[in-house]
Amino acid sequence: MNGFEINKIIAAVIFTVLIVFGIGKITDLIFYVEKPSEAAYKVEAVTVKTASAESSGSGSVDIKALLALGTVEHGEKVFKKCTACHVVAKGGKNKIGPVLYGVLGRKSGAISDYKYSKALIAHGKVWSYEEMNLYLLKPQAHIKGTKMAFAGLKKEKDRASVILYMNTKSDNPLPNP
Repeated sequence: MNGFEINKIIAAVIFTVLIVFGIGKITDLIFYVEKPSEAAYKVEAVTVKTASAESSGSGSVDIKALLALGTVEHGEKVFKKCTACHVVAKGGKNKIGPVLYGVLGRKSGAISDYKYSKALIAHGKVWSYEEMNLYLLKPQAHIKGTKMAFAGLKKEKDRASVILYMNTKSDNPLPNP
């Protein structure tokens, strides 16, 4: 191989590198794209005021106003997040979590064929609208030591809708406030 052949190969490599990098620069000059002034998709931030007031257990939530935000139809859609671990159908079988048919108005830890955490058994309260709202907000914070590893439902409309939906799945639904 003579020196002229090597020069052609080196020139081809250099030319290819220049073309690859040059195309990007040339297209930037030809096709100018103006960046938007604000983001097209905004991520909602969790409001600290709502979370701290409800997770403190002070009962400062107006449950009637909260439930007015939700609908059963929306609750059925949001409840799909829960179906990986729970069944809400009458006569359903326990999964990772217990069957939630008729849960509102029932004492916590009351299903005999499900192994609850010690924390949930010790909790011993009846699942009222208020209690379920606090639990669905952040289960781990409301009942320390619960096995339920769900982050919670931050949106009030989602919580209200799920509560209304679960209330319809009962032989004796609780009366709406």
